[in-house]
Amino acid sequence: MKSLDQWLAHLESLHPKGQAGIELGLERVARVKAELGQQRGQTQHCPVIIVGGTNGKGSTCAYLEHILSFAGYRTGCYASPHLLAYNERVRLDRQPVDDECLCAAFARVEAARVAAGNVALTYFEFGTLAAWEVFAEADVEVAILEVGLGGRLDAVNVYEPDVAIVTGVALDHMDWLGADREAIGREKAGIFRAGKPAICADAAPPQTLLDHAAGIGADLQLIGRDFGYFGDKTQWTFWRKNGEGAVTRRGGLANPGLRGGAQLGNASAALVALEALKPRLPVDMQSIRRGLIELELPGRFQQVPGRPAIVLDVAHNPQAVATLASNLGDMGFHEKTHAVVGMLADKDIAGALKPLAGKVSHWYAASLDVPRGAAGDVLAEVVASGALGGEVSTYPSPEVAFAAARKAAGENDRILVFGSFYTVAAVMRALKERP
Repeated sequence: MKSLDQWLAHLESLHPKGQAGIELGLERVARVKAELGQQRGQTQHCPVIIVGGTNGKGSTCAYLEHILSFAGYRTGCYASPHLLAYNERVRLDRQPVDDECLCAAFARVEAARVAAGNVALTYFEFGTLAAWEVFAEADVEVAILEVGLGGRLDAVNVYEPDVAIVTGVALDHMDWLGADREAIGREKAGIFRAGKPAICADAAPPQTLLDHAAGIGADLQLIGRDFGYFGDKTQWTFWRKNGEGAVTRRGGLANPGLRGGAQLGNASAALVALEALKPRLPVDMQSIRRGLIELELPGRFQQVPGRPAIVLDVAHNPQAVATLASNLGDMGFHEKTHAVVGMLADKDIAGALKPLAGKVSHWYAASLDVPRGAAGDVLAEVVASGALGGEVSTYPSPEVAFAAARKAAGENDRILVFGSFYTVAAVMRALKERP
């Protein structure tokens, strides 16, 4: 019997580009899904929520997962990518599944893949099918699926959502999704379904998203028009319009455990989804409050206790880094900011670094030794040519860059680690090995 590491190596071997291999389309995954018997009315036995969007997908999935779990439902959540262990991608009742459970699911998918004609699934497609196998075996009462890339042609879209959420549309993955927000918006909207709640938390959604929702007859619900929030630094109120246009409110909510102004939009989208599923999955206010307050998500403006202050954030595109910059501004005074950054080469590096212009004392530009990884020299050149301020030095890896930042930082400084899941994961491992 293969170990989890052996299975993951096998998954990588199925695609020429390994774990980083991207090949959009539903035909391959649908063939294996059918071979597995994962048909609606058979194993799709519970409500399904699909969450897409450029930023905020993971947070929104986590809000849903926590609230529903606290309400007593058996939850299954599939999210990506992982930071330290693949098991993080597949969770039952908020906990990563164990190796044995994953390996059994991988074995079933592999048998079906071979029987369907030796289909060359990508790493993500194989994992998506295996996650559903785990959820079906555990008889979950609700499945929450996070889109990996785009929406219309993403593997999770082979399942039928009872509710679909698009958190927002920004410029990212343009090589696959299109050159502007209109093209990307159409891809994101591909998870909407006719007659089903289609929730969008983008304050200015692309016209293509609106047109597609109208064209298929989705029940489109927009932030600012059909639902929204207001509040201050201590508490907030969620509101939504019902079918007759009357407004209902849930007030006195404590601000979410995750930081940032965007989190109220993400939380509002989650609450609208729960309202839509209320006939099947009623949720009490205490569960909502706990799910919002008690949520912690690694790598999302995660602050490591101690001095100097250490902040870990997976932000890797202009919109996400702008939010990160705003959150840094709310932290209070620090003498210097040491920024450890590593990014993928196909990202908008200049656009992503720009929101931190004038806010960094020293940049530690790290090379990422992964497929599509950018060299530290490339990042350093962007900092210099963009006149972003601060000193710049380059390093062969995030671990080495972080060690240099720790050595240079004073106790009243802060160290920021951002730019990629790979960067944050490398530093998280370094922190575990050397507190």
